[in-house]
Amino acid sequence: MKNHIWISLVLLFLLNFVNAQTEIINESDYPDQIRIACIGNSVTYGHGLGDREQDAYPSRLQEMLGEKYIVRNFGFNGATMLKKGHKPYWEKPPYPEALDFKPHIVIIHLGLNDTDPRNWANFKEEFIPDYREMINVFANMETNPSPKVWICKMSPIFSWHRRFNSGTREDFWAIQDAIEEIAQTEHVTMIDLHTSLYSRPDLFPDAIHPTEEGAGIIAETVKSYITGDFGGLTLPPIFSDHMVMQRQKPVRIFGTADGGEEISLKFAGHETTIISAPDGSWSTEFEAMEAGGPYELSVSTDTTIIINDILMGEVWVCSGQSNMAFLLKREKHQETEVPMADHPEIRLFNFNTVAWPGGGKWTMEEMQKTNRGEYFIQGPWLKCSPETAAEFSAIAYYFGKELKENLGVPVGLIHNAVGGSNTESWIDRKTLEFNPEFVDMLEDWLNNDQVQDWCRGRAAENLADSDNPNQLHPFAPSYLFSTGINPLEKFPFRGVIWYQGESNAEKISQHEKLFTTMVSDWRRFFDDEELPFYYVQLSSLNRPTWPEYRDSQRRLMSEIPNTGMAVCSDIGHPTDVHPKNKKDVGLRLSYWALAKVYNQDQIYSGPLYNSMQIQKKKIILNFDHTGSGLSTSGNTEILGFEIASENGTYQPAKVKIQQHSVILTGKGLRSPTNARYGWKPYTDGNLVNSRGLPASTFSTKK
Repeated sequence: MKNHIWISLVLLFLLNFVNAQTEIINESDYPDQIRIACIGNSVTYGHGLGDREQDAYPSRLQEMLGEKYIVRNFGFNGATMLKKGHKPYWEKPPYPEALDFKPHIVIIHLGLNDTDPRNWANFKEEFIPDYREMINVFANMETNPSPKVWICKMSPIFSWHRRFNSGTREDFWAIQDAIEEIAQTEHVTMIDLHTSLYSRPDLFPDAIHPTEEGAGIIAETVKSYITGDFGGLTLPPIFSDHMVMQRQKPVRIFGTADGGEEISLKFAGHETTIISAPDGSWSTEFEAMEAGGPYELSVSTDTTIIINDILMGEVWVCSGQSNMAFLLKREKHQETEVPMADHPEIRLFNFNTVAWPGGGKWTMEEMQKTNRGEYFIQGPWLKCSPETAAEFSAIAYYFGKELKENLGVPVGLIHNAVGGSNTESWIDRKTLEFNPEFVDMLEDWLNNDQVQDWCRGRAAENLADSDNPNQLHPFAPSYLFSTGINPLEKFPFRGVIWYQGESNAEKISQHEKLFTTMVSDWRRFFDDEELPFYYVQLSSLNRPTWPEYRDSQRRLMSEIPNTGMAVCSDIGHPTDVHPKNKKDVGLRLSYWALAKVYNQDQIYSGPLYNSMQIQKKKIILNFDHTGSGLSTSGNTEILGFEIASENGTYQPAKVKIQQHSVILTGKGLRSPTNARYGWKPYTDGNLVNSRGLPASTFSTKK
């Protein structure tokens, strides 16, 4: 009984504390109209809008809140928070006008102009004291009830701003951090104007001032904080009947509700009650569980959401471009495999697209949804059956099936690959912005030769009817991270399988940096430095850069920890970039996971070149992952090796296999210098290990 009383008291305290922090307005406390003063710079003023009197965010906020409120725009172009800034808000006419207005609610959105090199570099130590003073001036005004002050996390500045690379980028984020510190120390609510707009560069033609639609998003955000109305209780699409949650990791459940709302959760015999944050977000964790189920999840406010048939097991993200997206119903073995795909403890979650980036023009509706971040239709989770598996990634299916058969636990597969997508589209915008080599990739990407020309050409074809120079597309740098990775942020999973590279194969050295950046970025984002990341080496195809690209992928494996590579050059096609045999690809990825993640003792890789010794007229090549020894597929004549003379000219090599090594000689060669294998775009190389797994393309030349 005492425990129940104690829990109730704690909950009451938290509820009162959060309600105080959220500053949700109770209209009954105000007998007359509620006055709202919007303090700010040109974004508040409405610079660049066709009709600022109607479209600036304060005007839109007035429309949304209705007659109970009087909303006034006290924005001033170029204004700084810093008193010593080049245009201090304190000295401009709107400031005394706002004081005379005697507002009940004050919304402060300042800081963007403080990034000017005349300001932050010289007076940054005074930003927090100046901001605190402004909060106190408004908070201590004599109104009934006392004024409530909200401060705003700044709306974005995008990378094509003229000073972005010369200091604005770093100063912007330093000011954001300062604003967050102020919110915490002054116990005022911070309205996040950044997150919802950071993924919307299409709304910022000059990189800093939003369009009418952008101003409307700001108004809607401010309204939600004032009223606490964030649309009520919702769970992300990743929570649905038949879902799989990751075993042996804390069970994390999250969603949104109205601000300061009490939320009760029940799951697998556990219960808890929490309070949503000022922005409506909420998250809680239960202790890690072993494989099992089915379980029921209940989440309640004044309404209740029930999720049924939840299993605990192994969850993997399956991502990349079209070869990962290749459907089981089109796969080489589909006639026998699809009818047998009845695996109720394998669960499938698809990110379906509203528009596939194939040839042809997109409709205006498709382009608008893409801009709004609605490119994917997520889920729901489905039990694996012949009908559902046929419409799912073939590689992911074969990978998950092998895991299920070997581990004996439920398996959840999350597939979000997009055909034609490039590596840079899967990297977070902020990561690209802070990378000196890639930041310029974000500007005018459709005409930017840092992006492979095929991607730009295909996107231009899709977007032919758009009149927005910043129109978004899945090939735009950072777009698929925003729409396909960000929704998974809080959802625990075991690892990633990845098949992508065709859209970066013409820029090999650039891809090496992009891929390294992407893996690091995902590990940072998911807070898992050792997140397993297993990828597919490009297959064989008659495209000239592919041998060097395959070798680059091989080398990346030794440079990026906890990665592995499945070789598939033996099952390519000379002219088809989508070879039909995906079964072996999925199985080869699963061997890496079973050996490295689940500690099963098995050969998990094909032969990988290790070292070279030159002995007079011959070269000895040593390999790892040979099993009991090297051989050729079908025990036929060995193919694919070449040997180089002193002048660097290659010729076909005479080859002798010596268990774990290969000995090469060349016709008329007295002093060989290097060797290579599988160095044709469509290679006939046939070296395998004792499990029959193929050797990777490689060159000994560094």
